[in-house]
Amino acid sequence: MNDKYEKQMKKGVLDMLVLKLLRSEAKYGYQIIQEMKEKSDEAFLLKDGTLYPVLYRLEDDGLVTSSWSEAKGKQTPRKYYEITGEGQKALEEIEAVWKRISDGIKKIMEE
Repeated sequence: MNDKYEKQMKKGVLDMLVLKLLRSEAKYGYQIIQEMKEKSDEAFLLKDGTLYPVLYRLEDDGLVTSSWSEAKGKQTPRKYYEITGEGQKALEEIEAVWKRISDGIKKIMEE
């Protein structure tokens, strides 16, 4: 049962976390997966099938754009995702909502 709740809670924050990781620079999918894993102390172990629908949805919403890199030597081209100005604004709004919700949860849980 624990796994069910964990998945549900994580699903609700993926857009925010992906936008946050893209805030500093453009990244490709595997890079996002690895950073999410490392920065969360392995709390977020995403699979391609979880990340890419999030990226496609963010792109459809105009919050990120994507572009292909050129092949360099043996390296194959990679699709890089970058946050847009609209994505920056959305991230600020999402972070404000997250703070309000997490503060409210903290108050309830401390009772």
